[in-house]
Amino acid sequence: MTRDGGTRVVGYYVHHVGSGHRHRAEVLAARLRRDGVAVTGLSSLPRPDAWNGDWVRLPRDDDGDPRDVSGHGHLHWAPLLHDGARSRAAALSAWLETARPDLLVVDVSVEVLLLARLHGVPAVGVVLPGRRDDRAHLLGFGVAEALVGFWPSTAGDMTPGLPDELRERLVPVGALSRHPVRPALRSQPHVGERTVALMLGSGGHDITAADVRAAQGATPHWEWHVLGADPGTWVDDPSAVLAGVDVVVTHAGQNALAETAAARRPAVVLPQRRPHDEQRATGDVLADGWPAVVHRAWPDAAEWPTVLDRAASLDPRRWTEWCDGWAADRFAEVVLATGERVRNGEPR
Repeated sequence: MTRDGGTRVVGYYVHHVGSGHRHRAEVLAARLRRDGVAVTGLSSLPRPDAWNGDWVRLPRDDDGDPRDVSGHGHLHWAPLLHDGARSRAAALSAWLETARPDLLVVDVSVEVLLLARLHGVPAVGVVLPGRRDDRAHLLGFGVAEALVGFWPSTAGDMTPGLPDELRERLVPVGALSRHPVRPALRSQPHVGERTVALMLGSGGHDITAADVRAAQGATPHWEWHVLGADPGTWVDDPSAVLAGVDVVVTHAGQNALAETAAARRPAVVLPQRRPHDEQRATGDVLADGWPAVVHRAWPDAAEWPTVLDRAASLDPRRWTEWCDGWAADRFAEVVLATGERVRNGEPR
């Protein structure tokens, strides 16, 4: 299943909430181009400025008044009698028929994993942290040809409750950062003002402007750089800022942690509410010896001096295990090997 005289084709379904799914797609597409593989993005997100390849803009299926979305508990999002849902599935089906891809990477959607399999297209499913043992996840993961997770093999249990047969198929490729990893140096004692970056991301959070002002007021010897989702604070490439600060304060999203780890900076991690306890599970793992101070909620103003001092004292060198700079190659290897295996008719 190739086109253009033999060029292999891979699709990448990109979930629209947060930035991590898109960032992973961009990194994989750039990596696979080196192997002569064309990657088409499929998403309700607009085409990224840096995307080099085809991009299929999908209709939204979460506007209006979606109802009966779970298929009686067997699915996550398949609203009944919704024009966008019908058009979205039709657009995906049309692309699968026209492009005839070797494989589809699904990041993330149980319904798209099922749609690919019903079209006879092998899929690699991205597995997020958290409890993924509900009926919908088990169904989607079960029909995928391969599963990948973006954490290191040395991490603790990122998917509590996942059955053994799926856990054995899950390949942990390590955290994937868009930015090159930096040298891991032991934190040095500081004299005078220190710096902290607050990275809030685009996936939503429960931190208010008043919370930030209170923390700033309680830490007069720390200079704060606020990298948020609001106009005037969003930075598409925070790598230079992260590399120059003493501590990063962030949520427990995979992309934010990958960029923190790539910058080799100690962190204060504030897990946010997400479906399936995604960030809570990540926080539980990080609390076990990683260069992070994990807080379940935004600390009180009076706690911030101690919290930042404790984080600054951590040795950031263990982040080299979390994000070693080779995740894109491992991810590409899973994709290419899965496509080759299916073409050769080898068992999963």
